[in-house]
Amino acid sequence: MMKKYALSLAAMLFAAGLSACSGDDGSDGATGPAGEDGAVGEPGTNSVLIELSLLGRYVSGLTEESAAEIVTYDPATKRLFVVNAAEVSIDVLDAANPSAPAKLGSIQSEGGSANSVAVSGGIVAVAIQAGTKTDNGKVEFYNSSSLAKLGEVAVGALPDMLTFTPDGKAVLVANEGEPDAGYAVDPVGSISVIDLRAGVAAATVKTLGFEAYNDRADELRAKGVRIYGPGSSVAQDLEPEYIAISPDGKTAWATLQEANAAAVIDLSDIASPTLVDIRPFGLKDHSIIGNELDASDRDGRINIRNWPVKGLYQPDAIAAYDFNGKTYYVTANEGDDRNDFIPGEETKRVKAAALDATIFPDAATLKLDANLGRLTITPYGAKTNAAGELQELLVLGGRSFSIWNSDGAQVYDSGSEFERIVAQRNPGFFNASNDNNNFDDRSDNKGPEPEGVALGKIGGHTFAFIGLERIGGVMVYDVSNPQNARFVQYLNTRDFTKLASDPTAGDVGPEGLHFIPADNSPNGKPMLAVGNEVSGTTSLFQIDVVELK
Repeated sequence: MMKKYALSLAAMLFAAGLSACSGDDGSDGATGPAGEDGAVGEPGTNSVLIELSLLGRYVSGLTEESAAEIVTYDPATKRLFVVNAAEVSIDVLDAANPSAPAKLGSIQSEGGSANSVAVSGGIVAVAIQAGTKTDNGKVEFYNSSSLAKLGEVAVGALPDMLTFTPDGKAVLVANEGEPDAGYAVDPVGSISVIDLRAGVAAATVKTLGFEAYNDRADELRAKGVRIYGPGSSVAQDLEPEYIAISPDGKTAWATLQEANAAAVIDLSDIASPTLVDIRPFGLKDHSIIGNELDASDRDGRINIRNWPVKGLYQPDAIAAYDFNGKTYYVTANEGDDRNDFIPGEETKRVKAAALDATIFPDAATLKLDANLGRLTITPYGAKTNAAGELQELLVLGGRSFSIWNSDGAQVYDSGSEFERIVAQRNPGFFNASNDNNNFDDRSDNKGPEPEGVALGKIGGHTFAFIGLERIGGVMVYDVSNPQNARFVQYLNTRDFTKLASDPTAGDVGPEGLHFIPADNSPNGKPMLAVGNEVSGTTSLFQIDVVELK
């Protein structure tokens, strides 16, 4: 039976210790001790506990300029390849000594800026958006050792993320196809499949668009897919963000973040891939136990509780793994708006919205700043009455991570655990943002904002590593059993005694995460590489293992 929400033992222990920051009693939860950032697990037969610790860090010296975004690793050369948007390049770091990663050189983008990087079999693939981002982009290929360019192919508009298939014989590209400001030009979103079986020089590309769904907009909306760009067709409105490929290489899911949905791609024939479905992620009900959230940045306290609010999961990163012969997908439920593009912006605060009095009889109380008044919502896709008054409050993002089966059903969601754990570990900087240290700053808008996710297998167990874009840090969960994920550790290497813009503030704004298994690692132990967008740092975390029999 599918669980809408599964609460692990570790989370219940946190909930017990954090009773002061949840519930309707309104008590202040900011008075408890911060606790230690160590491994917390659920010991049992054949359990595996792991603990992350900072091993080494490369500091670019460029803060708040997106100098470290997506990161990947080449085991043959022991090099990290890091997207450096500030310098429009890929930084190449020597990680042979993981305690002191050092820059060896860079790959300069040609004709546009790099958005993503991946490596397989000595080949580095780089997604390059065009100088005019609404034009078609390209993927460039380089030798991971010599850094010599091997070739390039054309793909769709704004290639935002790419990944190799497990066998390295193809590359999938999420072409986001964002509009320009004001929606004067809105290219179609698409997914390019680059066939490398005959080598880079003979690579072929098939780009899959969503034009076949243009006459099915009402059907998609009825299913819960958000189609709302002004004057946009379905093909223009769907914007692929991130791709995960099943371990057998036969199926892929691409997140369509703003649409709160995923595209499913059949890869059984790489020469002729097909788009087979668009599946909505649905809504998260924050009024039920386990799905609480802190909704105000102006109440001066930690107040994680139930509210009559529904969350759009809107995942950014996605990753896939197998359990008992079936594929499951893990999503980081970040949330995103189109305020940079839609004239007049997409979002508003609850206190500025007209609410249906039959659904919200206590609207005046809800609209107080200390309650829901400051909460950022979107009216796009929300139910309304005949007068246009909102009958539901939709917030962006789930403030969680989720696990979905291959049919698109949710089998696990971390509910309110991220905010509860952060409240217990960093109460003085609860829901701080990545550009300030202000307590409670992001409670009104997406909270800790989980964005990146990476999966790794250690000791026969599968672990998920989720980066929190705003307050920072990495959440670690054992997801070996998809229906019973267990919290393991939260580690944040940000120094809150310093401004986020200070080059010595540690790691701020984790963006991309990459797991390095022990047999590929430079020191023989599993590692996690993290690119931190705001601090411009690339960090290597060693993962120590304790097996309990």
